[in-house]
Amino acid sequence: MRIASLVPSATEALFALGLGDQVVAVTHECDHPSEVLGLPRLTRSVIPAGLEPGEIDTRVRELTGRGEALYRLDEAALARLAPDLIVTQALCAVCAVSYDDVRAVAAQLDSRPEVISLDPRTLEEVLDDLKSLGEAIDARDRAEELAAKLHARLDRIRDAVAGAPRPGVVALEWLDPPYAGGHWLPEMIALAGGRSVAGEPGRDSREASWAELAATRPQVVVVMPCGLYADEAFQQALAHRERLDALGSKRIYAVDAASSFSRPGPRLVDGTELLAHLLHPDRVPSPDGLNWRELTLEVRTPAGG
Repeated sequence: MRIASLVPSATEALFALGLGDQVVAVTHECDHPSEVLGLPRLTRSVIPAGLEPGEIDTRVRELTGRGEALYRLDEAALARLAPDLIVTQALCAVCAVSYDDVRAVAAQLDSRPEVISLDPRTLEEVLDDLKSLGEAIDARDRAEELAAKLHARLDRIRDAVAGAPRPGVVALEWLDPPYAGGHWLPEMIALAGGRSVAGEPGRDSREASWAELAATRPQVVVVMPCGLYADEAFQQALAHRERLDALGSKRIYAVDAASSFSRPGPRLVDGTELLAHLLHPDRVPSPDGLNWRELTLEVRTPAGG
């Protein structure tokens, strides 16, 4: 089967299932695992690089307000590759090519590919989508095995933090303006032994004022701008240091959103393990291979995770 993946989380899931050799093209944002770096890219963003977070938010609002797409799909390349299956999503218009556009293009291709959309809103739905993907590519047994392993890791996290105090947590998916993380993030926080005091499980991430966030009196703030990595998140946190300090939290962390939080794929379990360590370092060791930085320590004593 020839598969075109139009969303990074699907790309990661396909490779985690051992089916990377069937993936013929990916998006401009796909960067994991390293094998995808040599594959053809089918998308590009219409938003210029180098903009500040507030400028990106303004541009996104302008484009979506006019009903214009945020991404361009290389239809000619897609036609040449003749995929049998296209995997996309319709959950977030800011995250990928429009689902309706993908279906319209697919209908014109000689290969007449099947189009499936993965649109989980909770962590459990993310794992269920692995099985849906497995069914579409005749790999259900592999998908069920992977889902079972991921469930087992989540169970170990839950057991490790059982009975521990549950600090209030604000997960910030954007800083200008601030967005409280929803969808699967509150569930990840709960599994890791915390309480999401701003975002709601299974609901869209939402814009919130700094005053509203301060009123929740969080004990921990996790800065995870959607699609960015820990070093970028840390720089944005520094730029908003005064606002973050005003939330009253004693612990502020910057993490890899792109790796373990914003993409609804297998690596959300990695992110849950990291959250458990950040919230309860005495109970959960720091996961290998994940980058994070503690804002307070970085600024005061140049140390970090």
